[in-house]
Amino acid sequence: MALASEDDFLALIQKHFPESSGHVQLGRGDDCAVLNFPPTACMSVDIFLEDIHFRRSYFSPRDIGYKALAVNVSDIYGMGAKPLGFCLGLSGPLHKDEPYWDDLLAGMSAFAREAGVVLVGGDLSRSDKTGLCITIWGEEYPDGRFMRRGNTQVGDVLFVAGDIGLARAGLLSLEKEGNGAVQKYPDAVRAHLRPRLSPDAARDLSCMSAVRGLMDVSDGLVRDVPRFMAQGQGADFCLAESALSGDVLRYCKNRQCDPVEFALLGGEDYSLLGACSPGVWEDVKQSISGLLQVGVVTEIPGLYIKGKPMERQGFDHFTETSK
Repeated sequence: MALASEDDFLALIQKHFPESSGHVQLGRGDDCAVLNFPPTACMSVDIFLEDIHFRRSYFSPRDIGYKALAVNVSDIYGMGAKPLGFCLGLSGPLHKDEPYWDDLLAGMSAFAREAGVVLVGGDLSRSDKTGLCITIWGEEYPDGRFMRRGNTQVGDVLFVAGDIGLARAGLLSLEKEGNGAVQKYPDAVRAHLRPRLSPDAARDLSCMSAVRGLMDVSDGLVRDVPRFMAQGQGADFCLAESALSGDVLRYCKNRQCDPVEFALLGGEDYSLLGACSPGVWEDVKQSISGLLQVGVVTEIPGLYIKGKPMERQGFDHFTETSK
């Protein structure tokens, strides 16, 4: 069934997204939403484009909606913050294929409920391909603080909460084998299509004064660690193969590539990267389950793996050969 008008599409949105939220005075339907913002808030925006960030050949509509919102919520967790609400800019052949849009919005609303965020407004536009642009905001957790980058010190332990390299294995296998990759690398495919975030770790780490900062890992550790550290510092990675997912190890064995380097190049893991002094690392690790040390901050700039220089670079949005 085709959607005959913009009002039909807005009714579809209304079907999936409730408007009630403690910080919303006036929700969708007027020129602007009216919000009760906290004294300070963090805000981010992400674009999710067909054939750039996803392919309809192996992303279901529900996967598209789910991931488009999840990658935005990940930025809020990367600040050690609690997500509150979002605006959605949606473009595509909006007048066609109602089941497609119904499923896409169902996937997004399912994650919105999981993350506790409310859709307060946005915009619609027709285009040849699907595109989503989401603006999201959040607040500090009680007893927490916004976790900024650039505060690391030489000798600090670099750690992550979440998987490393798993989504990259999912992406590359889907690109090569299509939906057949689901049978060979189910965990990796799932990690790429529906990233699993770490809200509890974000909350708990933001409340620990010993943790120097957080960042969500979207472009891989090789790209994101230099963005996270203080200026002029380097990092020596100490990631062990035994810490990697079975799907990553199988993928790398089948492709005859080094699994540690593969995982560090990564991309789209949406894990959390943090740092603390070596003297408190054991306490931090004991307080929050699932943390994994991936390296240490060095005085010498550059990236190393157990003392050896790392030459390969990770994902860059402006190059086509970096994945």
